[in-house]
Amino acid sequence: MKRFFYFFMIVMTPFVIGSCKNKQVQNETDASEPFEYVVDQFADVEILRYQVPAWDDLSLNQKLLIYYLSEAASWGRDITFDQNYVHNLAIKEVLENIMNTYSGDRESAHFIAFTDYVKRFWFSNGIHHHYSNAKFFPEISVEDFKELMGNSDLAQYSVPESHTYEQYQEWMSNLIFNPDIAPMKISSDNAKDKVTYSASNFYQNITQKEVEDYYHKLEQKLWKKNPEQPIAVGLNSQLVKVDNKVQENVYHLNGLYGKAIEKIIYWLDKAASVAENEAQKNHIQKLIEYYTTGDLTTWDDYNILWVQDLASKVDYVNGFIEVYGDPLQRKGTWESIVNFKDEANTKRTEIISDNAQWFEDHSPIANNLKKKEVKGVAAKVITLAFLGGESYPTTPLGINLPNSNWIRKEYGSKSVTMSNIMFAHNQAGLRSGVNDEFYYSAEEIKRAEEYGYITYNLFVDMHECLGHGSGQLAPGVSDGSLREYHSVIEETRADLFALYFLGDPKIVDLGLVSNPEAYKAEYYRQIVNGLMLQLNRIDLGDQITQTHMRDRALIARWCLERGKDEKVIEIVVRDGKKYVKINDYEKLRGYFGELLKMVQDIKSYGKLAEAKKLVETYAIHIDPDLHKEVKDRYSLLDVHPYSGFINPKFHLIKENNQVIDIELDYSQTYMEQMLEYGKKYRILF
Repeated sequence: MKRFFYFFMIVMTPFVIGSCKNKQVQNETDASEPFEYVVDQFADVEILRYQVPAWDDLSLNQKLLIYYLSEAASWGRDITFDQNYVHNLAIKEVLENIMNTYSGDRESAHFIAFTDYVKRFWFSNGIHHHYSNAKFFPEISVEDFKELMGNSDLAQYSVPESHTYEQYQEWMSNLIFNPDIAPMKISSDNAKDKVTYSASNFYQNITQKEVEDYYHKLEQKLWKKNPEQPIAVGLNSQLVKVDNKVQENVYHLNGLYGKAIEKIIYWLDKAASVAENEAQKNHIQKLIEYYTTGDLTTWDDYNILWVQDLASKVDYVNGFIEVYGDPLQRKGTWESIVNFKDEANTKRTEIISDNAQWFEDHSPIANNLKKKEVKGVAAKVITLAFLGGESYPTTPLGINLPNSNWIRKEYGSKSVTMSNIMFAHNQAGLRSGVNDEFYYSAEEIKRAEEYGYITYNLFVDMHECLGHGSGQLAPGVSDGSLREYHSVIEETRADLFALYFLGDPKIVDLGLVSNPEAYKAEYYRQIVNGLMLQLNRIDLGDQITQTHMRDRALIARWCLERGKDEKVIEIVVRDGKKYVKINDYEKLRGYFGELLKMVQDIKSYGKLAEAKKLVETYAIHIDPDLHKEVKDRYSLLDVHPYSGFINPKFHLIKENNQVIDIELDYSQTYMEQMLEYGKKYRILF
């Protein structure tokens, strides 16, 4: 695996924020009508909408640029569904046809239950839960599902010529309802063959060993040409075995996903025509070249141009980037994010990035693993304007790209946090009541209300701006040395770096917080979340599978055990309920530094056995009694553990057939947006 950086995909639970004391830019809606952040709720999901502050401050060209980039973001939608599971697009066609054309009783219990299933399918970009990776099922019978299919427009189903409708209906029912078909998108850790037992569509008819052997040989061949600048081998392809021959199906204009990529290229070309400057135009055109050829050297060239463009206000992410969906963490899932700079809030991240060398020099890791010169940490706060692919409806709160370690070292990185997304989370979470139920005392609750929002923002800033970019690999060690444990070790490392320095007096000296004890709000949040709260997102009997949940569990559980004798952290019982109690915050900070040193050593030297031991000891298994208690207590609250967003809708205002302005419309429902996207951007099936 050649990836280095990852999106910070933590989904903020409502308790995090408490009362909002930040100065949010005024949103551009009618002040007489309060903005409704919560759009829909179903299963374990809450759908939110975000506002786009300062939209009217943008020039027409900037608005057009965002619009064109958002269209490019939309046309990759089918790619993401297909990458997640080979039959997702066929299932999607059936589900959406039923939602659009069903002629039966739409008030019936089974249609309402089916609607919730369809919403979950859209939310997860397929039939597997977006966090647990486990297949989920409609809460209706197979017979009810067949009735829904039969009373919808049969002409809209892509029935193969070799099948009757009845055979097609049976096949589709089996895909959706059979628990033995594609049970996990990404296989469990104890699977003998992670590729064979994973449903994600990056590999077909091939074993894990065959994949590893193929890429080992290819890397040896390609990296010899330029060992100092290794390309991300396998990032943008599907690996298959046909007639006993292993071959790569590369994603490009004339290759796999070509029809969708053609549309992406079209809209990127339109974006290039209204670019803010030559630098921006050049990297958009280089991205088009990459999509045209599929050449990963061109992908590196694009990232170099993109990361050096610091002058443009409008920015974007577009491509096969993050590797969480691949059981071997090599292949990128398609995604896109369109945004523009939040000038006011960027001052905070600029302070952090301007002091990056100080933080690196004072890191508790071994001196020989520190960077002597920290280069190009370009940090900013952004206003999100549009989401696509794997970043929609769920979105990261922060980004640090590019992922290539050598590009980061030579050219730097862009690190961003999303102000309007975090604000929307905050507004939606004010009513949750989780603090009162799970926090140990009024002191922790008050601290969260006063400092929770700013310390969480600082934590995300430092995770992205500093954490991922800190430290360095030892000579001869590659990014992929930790294999399937790379992602959780990398996210743990970035979290620990942020936590350690959040409690440093330097944060007060820099004027980022006024109270030297403000950091305790985030320390408590991290520990109680890692030990207890995030368990609500996991079904009883399951283990922790998602990377960021593992990282948080690893940190909290390791610190609990490390401070056991001195009772630095305790789990205490009061009135029959368990609570987390932190008795010594300064010692806890020391533990963060101690674990950071250990994790950096594991990463820098590629210590696979130590990574495996650390993850499997602290990050996976769940105490069933504690798990049940957490879920029982949550069940009494109006809280949905996962949240995602719908996009605003763009309205082009024209005069004499010329666009004179673009207005934003926030009125769409989740169902309306998903059905509209399903019709408009269907391209691969």
